[in-house]
Amino acid sequence: MIKKRSFFNSLVVFILGLPVLGLAQTTQSDGKRSNTIQTAAPFLLITPDARSGAMGDAGVAISPDANSLHWNPAKMAFLDKPTGLSASYTPWLRNLVPDVDLGYLTIYHRLDSRNTIGGALRYFSYGSIQLTDNSQNDIGVYSPNEFSIEGTYSRKFGDSFSLGTAIRYIRSSLSNGQFNGQDIQPATALAADASAYYKSGTILFGKDAELAFGLNISNVGSKMSYSDNGSKSFLPTNMKLGGASTFMLDDLSTITFALDLNKLLVPTSPIRDANGQIISGKDPDRSVPSAIFGSFTDAPGGFSEEISEISYSLGTEYWYNKQFAIRSGYFYETPTKGDRRYFTVGAGLKYNVFNLDFAYLMANQQTSPLAQTLRFSLVFNFEK
Repeated sequence: MIKKRSFFNSLVVFILGLPVLGLAQTTQSDGKRSNTIQTAAPFLLITPDARSGAMGDAGVAISPDANSLHWNPAKMAFLDKPTGLSASYTPWLRNLVPDVDLGYLTIYHRLDSRNTIGGALRYFSYGSIQLTDNSQNDIGVYSPNEFSIEGTYSRKFGDSFSLGTAIRYIRSSLSNGQFNGQDIQPATALAADASAYYKSGTILFGKDAELAFGLNISNVGSKMSYSDNGSKSFLPTNMKLGGASTFMLDDLSTITFALDLNKLLVPTSPIRDANGQIISGKDPDRSVPSAIFGSFTDAPGGFSEEISEISYSLGTEYWYNKQFAIRSGYFYETPTKGDRRYFTVGAGLKYNVFNLDFAYLMANQQTSPLAQTLRFSLVFNFEK
């Protein structure tokens, strides 16, 4: 028998870092029932870039950049440079483990004034897992990982509106042995995104301004399973809706305020009795389309619980002379749905063809494994 680092087999990395993979139902200290939503491959929801990471994870409607492939592919149609690429790096859950990392690479190219294509590679590494037999003999090292490869296309309609889509291949390799008596194998899935973006110039509070709105429904795809006869889990299908307003304060200064709302479009776990019979809520064993449409009405707590499944991202960004940026934000998730709450800060520097961005997450170190999370991004924008 192969033995491995215990936190990995129990997926504590994700249970603590991304509550969407946590235990479905627990009771909090205040007596309220916690009912987090369960999905496979929650690494797809991790903020990959430092710009939005510094703005409280808001990004669906802010001005487009090379990382728009994650937040809203439709924004890519409004990129003003013909070609660009970005590389981002995030050391993940450093309060718990020393070698878990997220890397994100993107590239885009404008075909003409209306059409833009792009691609991205997202790689999540769990580090190295030491393998031993029953006699504690060293039998090698295993490196669990997950990754996705995607291609995107966006098209502009007029001067204010665009649509975009993405196709994504996902592979999750979490073990090469047995777990709970079943042979574990890599899980794969295909998914797609559908997005829209609108922006318009106006005058607000006596200042020239731009209003923007974005919608992205991401990770709509097949279920994933890690064994031949095991249960299948939904991908983290997510609806992100948001707006942003940018004010031109003077010839050198602009400031942006952004708000994103997120809701997972997957089943909420029902309440069951001691025999496993559902006493409140709906059976989560259903098709992907049924799960998406039913995700607005299946919470056992009714409408109030559905509202509690929405998380909020607030962000601000100040640019001086289009060269230096200061950013801040706040992310809020209901305590019964994961309880992620944190402030973020960051900065950006633009010089010639590249942007360098940095983000820092501030949270209570005793209660949040996300505390002190750092993000770094380097963006290149090439002229013709």
